[in-house]
Amino acid sequence: MTAILDEFAEHLALERGRSVHTQRAYRGDLTSLFDHLSATNPQASLADLSLPVLRSWLGAQARQGAARSTVARRTSAAKIFTAWATRRGLMKTDPAIRLQQPKSRRTLPAVLRQDQAVAAMEAAHSGAEQDDPMALRDRLIVEMLYATGIRVSELCGLDVDDIDRSRKVLRVLGKGDKERTVPFGGPAADALTAWLERGRADLANSGSGAALLLGARGRRIDPRQVRTVVHQTMSAVPGAPDIGPHGLRHSAATHLLEGGADLRVVQELLGHSTLATTQLYTHVTVARLRAVHDQAHPRA
Repeated sequence: MTAILDEFAEHLALERGRSVHTQRAYRGDLTSLFDHLSATNPQASLADLSLPVLRSWLGAQARQGAARSTVARRTSAAKIFTAWATRRGLMKTDPAIRLQQPKSRRTLPAVLRQDQAVAAMEAAHSGAEQDDPMALRDRLIVEMLYATGIRVSELCGLDVDDIDRSRKVLRVLGKGDKERTVPFGGPAADALTAWLERGRADLANSGSGAALLLGARGRRIDPRQVRTVVHQTMSAVPGAPDIGPHGLRHSAATHLLEGGADLRVVQELLGHSTLATTQLYTHVTVARLRAVHDQAHPRA
């Protein structure tokens, strides 16, 4: 099955434009499916993959406590794979054609209040006052995530040349290899200047390449390191939710809408393929308005 999964991953990358993260997730999902198939029949081949097997596998996932979103993604992985395998002639018929896609429950994301976001940025700035290279980098991480609302993978993938410091914009390669331009403000620009002029050179080495953000060993930073930085920063803000990089993205979008930004502009900034995804943030702002109304209005 390894060779088939390799070929399928190539299909995801070249023909469907799926990210490395999605390829990795789908490969894990399909490995789980094939393990389930082998457990039911050690001699099973791809031809034995049937609708009952798929339903049995997904049912087992749900019973084991998999999140609704995880089951939905695994259903998608199976449906995309079997459709591809059928077209390739690896399967005679597509067993997943009648497999229903479970609806993923859209939950309101945890976001910072605007005063909490300011406090988080101030905490990062305070930590960088001694010009420690790692602290300068950490300040840039939280400032840039909040200023732009970009994804953690997009932040990690930034090269120095992706940033136009004079125009205060950065070039981002998002999902599906779609490129977009995202602006940032003065505080993020200050953090960027401090990092480039007083921090990056102390960590850079022959393996750094053009990467904007570096780890302690001079290599391009990875999402796990960024999550650690964000969680540590949030821990310094009393009463703030323990959010990660995606929480800063949610917060940036919510605060833009609270400030009167057009929904379609926010969609473009975030790199959402559909407006429906961006509209989730309107529910966040309405929920926050409702909470304020209930607390403050005498006849709420």
